[in-house]
Amino acid sequence: MSRTTSSASLSRTALRMLAVVLVGAVATVLGIAIHQSATSTASPSTGSPTDIALGPDATSVEQGGLPEGVTAFDEGYPGVDRLEPDLLSALQEATTAAAVDGVDIVINSGWRSREHQEQLMRDAIVKYGSAEEAARWVATPDTSAHVTGAGVDVGPFEGTLWLSEFGARYGLCQIYGNEPWHYELRPEAIDQGCPEMRADATHGPGDGH
Repeated sequence: MSRTTSSASLSRTALRMLAVVLVGAVATVLGIAIHQSATSTASPSTGSPTDIALGPDATSVEQGGLPEGVTAFDEGYPGVDRLEPDLLSALQEATTAAAVDGVDIVINSGWRSREHQEQLMRDAIVKYGSAEEAARWVATPDTSAHVTGAGVDVGPFEGTLWLSEFGARYGLCQIYGNEPWHYELRPEAIDQGCPEMRADATHGPGDGH
């Protein structure tokens, strides 16, 4: 075999290897895109039952509805403004600290009117098939921490993950094991750590969600 023929053969081999690498890279990118698309349209069971029941635009701002991306610093929304002042202050401190770590914390649901909470409860009963099962996810207006401004649902996933690790520094604690997005203020947590989580609001005393 001549040197020219050998070089041509090597060139063809290199091109084939390059083509394989490029095809693999394209497949990887497409796979990631497909996964992200599937995640964004996944079953509602992966999110907060509150969000599943109504969605972001199903109630008015006056009733506590919030558009996407609202933070503890966004004034003019009753869902934020009517949170307990100490809770709101703690959220603002945590939001600022999380931002330094490159993590966003948004408020998906804060204060809610009694009417809004009642509708959430009715929707949950339809969704879960009974008042008993619905009570694991949505409280009555008389027991909801959201109605009193003492509870807040946060996101996105990275935000809840950050709060699960650092929230106690600000007195912010996850209360229910089945709701990683629901936080309430427990000032003693700053020195003592957050109390043990309850499985859901039907287990033990405490405010509702």
